[in-house]
Amino acid sequence: MVTKVITKETVIGDVLDIDDSLAPIFFEIGMHCLGCPSARGETIEQACDVHGVDADALVEKINSCLAENK
Repeated sequence: MVTKVITKETVIGDVLDIDDSLAPIFFEIGMHCLGCPSARGETIEQACDVHGVDADALVEKINSCLAENK
């Protein structure tokens, strides 16, 4: 089985398509509009810039959750 690795360039919609249980991680940074087409089309880095969040830390958290959910 190949595990998907998320990067800052990964589009949020792709992250949620991989595992929609990751949505609360985005809610934690104040991104409550995940159903919005523009939000789903943003990269993690773009969303972090808008919400004042460290993109590297968020990516690390997402990848840790994905590893736990395998």
